[in-house]
Amino acid sequence: MSLAADLAAVERGGHMVPSKAAGVDGDGEPRRTGTMWTASAHIITAVIGSGVLSLAWGVAQLGWVAGPAVMLLFGAVIYCCSVLLVECYRTGDPYTGQRNRTYMDAVRANLGGTKVRLCGVLQFANFFGVCVGITIASSISMLAIKRAGCFHVRGHDQREACGGSSRPYMVVYGALQVVFSQIPNLHKMWWLSTLASAMSLSYSAIGIALGVAQIVVLDMFEIEFAANGGIRGTITGVFVGAGAGVTSMQKDTVKPVAPPSTETKVMRKAVAVSVATTTAVYLMCGCVGYAAFGNDSPDNLLTGFGFFEPFWLLDLANAGVVVHLVGTYQVVAQPVFAFLDGRAAAGAWPGSAALGKRRRVLRVGSLAEIEVSPFRLAWRTAFVCVTTAASTLLPFFGSMVGLIGAASFWPLTVYFPVEMYIAQRRVPRGSAQWLSLQALSAGCLVVSVAASAGSIAGVVEAFKAHNPFCWTC
Repeated sequence: MSLAADLAAVERGGHMVPSKAAGVDGDGEPRRTGTMWTASAHIITAVIGSGVLSLAWGVAQLGWVAGPAVMLLFGAVIYCCSVLLVECYRTGDPYTGQRNRTYMDAVRANLGGTKVRLCGVLQFANFFGVCVGITIASSISMLAIKRAGCFHVRGHDQREACGGSSRPYMVVYGALQVVFSQIPNLHKMWWLSTLASAMSLSYSAIGIALGVAQIVVLDMFEIEFAANGGIRGTITGVFVGAGAGVTSMQKDTVKPVAPPSTETKVMRKAVAVSVATTTAVYLMCGCVGYAAFGNDSPDNLLTGFGFFEPFWLLDLANAGVVVHLVGTYQVVAQPVFAFLDGRAAAGAWPGSAALGKRRRVLRVGSLAEIEVSPFRLAWRTAFVCVTTAASTLLPFFGSMVGLIGAASFWPLTVYFPVEMYIAQRRVPRGSAQWLSLQALSAGCLVVSVAASAGSIAGVVEAFKAHNPFCWTC
């Protein structure tokens, strides 16, 4: 939650205490100028990914009752855990306590010890995995633009002739990220997050609209039901067992305190806006897609070619996916860049010319700003190259996204926020609040383990038909 704004003044006892220097907050750090809207944009950019287009398949595994119920349940869980995390933004006094500017800072201040190192390993492994998944998703959407045109010209049954490999597009996307990775920090890319959020809502809306059109065919100005129209799907979802095409393992993959300070209020509002927005988009994409295709829902509504026409609208939606994922990659990678930039400057090579000498190579008004230093150019480029190389070896979008999400959900979304809140608020062991929080954590752990097992089964199945050295298949 360090994405939200810091204030130039600290509110305490109804009085505003100004910071000592312009542009610097009470901790002596650069003042953050974000708002509830820019914070919401960062969160929506990171959370609403192209994986939302796979939710119809996820609902198909659970059916009409459990599918929407699970999405609502996890929306509530994420909101609660995010609010717990917001409460840990300051250590000690809620107004003047030290700010925890990153997730790891909050863990260090509240838990300390080996949990800090464990958090770091999990967090950065998750960041790396998400960057790999983003690169895969972007390349698949690029390839889908080419395939949509091919299907339009040759016919919808020409899947083999209109095939191709997504690996060359991974290289193109990686080259693009080398440039964007030179943006100095997360706060200088608010414009990219805003654009990416708009794109995510746009292609989600297109997916929803195409799903509705699949259910009810619009013929000029008259509405009539198609032969395959109407709402599809079943109460319990995909059948499990012999001849069903899905195993039970695969089906488990589902994708009184002091008044809050002003900055905490801003972060709470950002959490509420972003969680409400993402949950609504998830429900609409998942339910409309399932209603359109039933238990035959594709892995991805746009790239799985459940729809073929209008091909230009599919191209527009997939282009929006690529633009959105350019921003998402940076939202995820910038914390990694900031961590290693800081470690290098403070510990490894303090005062090094390679770190300090920077040259501004691009500035567009107050929006885009790219600075290059030898160290930044070398190591950030290396990070992008490694994630791109890993993507070419693991081009399984659905399985990879499911595995990354399942493995990281419990420790980073639930366990650490719960434990930090308990430590911060000194919740008595054995109290009703303590028991409720531990029950929440334990329940989410069970779900995360089951979902991870199902995702691993999916990755294993994908590996059986995968040739990592083929760049044309």
